[in-house]
Amino acid sequence: MPSFDIVSKVQWHEVENAVNQAEKEVSQRFDFKDTGTELEKTGNDIVVRSSTEERAKAALSVVQEKLVKRKVSPKFFDVGKPEPTAKGGAKITLKVKEGIESEKAKAIVQSVKDAKLKVQAAIQGDQLRVTGKSKDELQTAIQHLKAQDFGLELQYVNFRD
Repeated sequence: MPSFDIVSKVQWHEVENAVNQAEKEVSQRFDFKDTGTELEKTGNDIVVRSSTEERAKAALSVVQEKLVKRKVSPKFFDVGKPEPTAKGGAKITLKVKEGIESEKAKAIVQSVKDAKLKVQAAIQGDQLRVTGKSKDELQTAIQHLKAQDFGLELQYVNFRD
């Protein structure tokens, strides 16, 4: 039976490249001089620290710009609120969302059912598997899901006959 998987995976090498490019730009730009602005990638987070909240927001916009240029969707990120630091500065945490959460997965499955397509969608951990009797039905399901907005960047992988 033909099937495919729906996943939401970040290209981590592109994220790291974007952070490195943003660090380089922040270190060279005049408006960030002597502000103590720094970028740090920790696990699944990117932390932006600076001496003022405005400089932290400006550095965050540089990071987001570099991510978009490297074709990493903004849907992968949750931007936190600026938090004060010990030295009177500010830090902003950019959380990376990877995988499909259970409530979003249920919404995707419900969307497939509501469309009355001749396919079945099953939740498998942080991804979904869609199976059907023919390739055409699966391609129709993909087109239906691409037209929807679930607030996630979805990839359709592992297409099997």
